[in-house]
Amino acid sequence: MKQMTPTALRAEELINELQSFGVRLIDPKAGAESRRGGAGPSDHKALTIDGMTVMVPVHTASAFESPYLVEQPDVRGRSRVLRHGVPVGAVSFPRRPKFYDLETADGIAYSKIAVLHGADVLATTVLQTCIRYQSRTKTCRFCAIGQSLAAGRTIERKTPAQLAEVAKAAVALDGVKHMVMTTGTPPGGDRGAAILAESAAAVKAAVNLPIQVQCEPPEEDIWFERLREAGADSLGMHLEAVTDDVRHRVMPGKAQVSVERYFSAFEAAVPVFGRGQVSTYILAGLGDTREDILGVCQRLIEFGVYPFVVPFVPISGTPLESHPTPSPAFMNSLLGPLAAMLIAGGLTSTDVKAGCAKCGACSALATYERGQAVRGPKA
Repeated sequence: MKQMTPTALRAEELINELQSFGVRLIDPKAGAESRRGGAGPSDHKALTIDGMTVMVPVHTASAFESPYLVEQPDVRGRSRVLRHGVPVGAVSFPRRPKFYDLETADGIAYSKIAVLHGADVLATTVLQTCIRYQSRTKTCRFCAIGQSLAAGRTIERKTPAQLAEVAKAAVALDGVKHMVMTTGTPPGGDRGAAILAESAAAVKAAVNLPIQVQCEPPEEDIWFERLREAGADSLGMHLEAVTDDVRHRVMPGKAQVSVERYFSAFEAAVPVFGRGQVSTYILAGLGDTREDILGVCQRLIEFGVYPFVVPFVPISGTPLESHPTPSPAFMNSLLGPLAAMLIAGGLTSTDVKAGCAKCGACSALATYERGQAVRGPKA
């Protein structure tokens, strides 16, 4: 049988396949630690493919049975990727960040306050609890926000001072380029915007670092101006699913905030943060059809919102832990047209100042954008 070369798959094809199937690792300790539980991406490990660092499932049921295997790194830190024993690509592993070796004066490890996502993104869940998580009738069925807290890998509430201290160290020691602040939803109409505002202000006072804040749409639109004034450069408000039936089935509590409320919030937020600086996370594979997702994405782009579409990856210990991941073919049918829509609409990941869309590690979307910019949409 003819052996395939390491460049047999385009980068976007290989990333798409790995994120759908997951990967088995000969050396699980290579590079930075994998992530288990938490707010996401969870049960993943960072791999760098063709200059793009992506998060790939390694602790999921599908990953344990994946046709993909990553070999032991060579002396240059590169590893071959095999599919059923045939080489199809090469990857490397981002190094463990230096700031993980530090702790606060009161003995809290920096890695319990914020973690590295991708290659150069600092991420934190400011509040590691959620009003919806305590009830199985309200919780998002894919959420594992309480798992890392229960396991002692994080702390419940990160103070503004702690976040500023860790962010300053991550920039100085590891060259972090931007920061993502998300939160579980607390009681109250601001839906987390208040603690995000004070956290962003503290970090910006300590270090010049672009910041994305992420929360549910607050009840009052004035919070968008308050977040921007506090130092947030971009905003994420995540739909996750786009149709009412899927939203009510998969996230019954969060679905009480309607899709139309999200769109009215997007309409209010884009003039504050700028076109392309507001984004939403959409999980493909939960039941929304290709047409459902692309239709909503077109509407989002017209509003000036970047739709970051990622493959759903089930997390162990959640009600959806056995839910299948979307096939590479399904993701390709979404990401190819979506990349063309984004380019046509003037919304590209490279123009986003901070956050998930700029990082791009949880989806092959940015790689599809890059490929189409070079080869054209029909290449």
